Amino acid sequence: MGGVCGTCVARVWDMRGTYKVLTGKPEGKRSHGRPRRGWEDNIKMDLQEVRWGDMDWIDMVQDRNMWRDVLNAVMKLRIP
Repeated sequence: MGGVCGTCVARVWDMRGTYKVLTGKPEGKRSHGRPRRGWEDNIKMDLQEVRWGDMDWIDMVQDRNMWRDVLNAVMKLRIP
């Protein structure tokens, strides 16, 4: 996994943005209920409907012809 580790950020002694995120306390309140479904979740659900859910959609997008086939299959489900 890429990214910055918490211990590396904790070593930063000045008040840069990453240190503030690590040590800060969020303000405000969380919304109630289930988190909203994002666009990536919708893509994954559509892929499962057309039985391509076992493939990584990011890899699929790299192959334009394969992605077009997937989109056509999903659109056929949506249009009566």
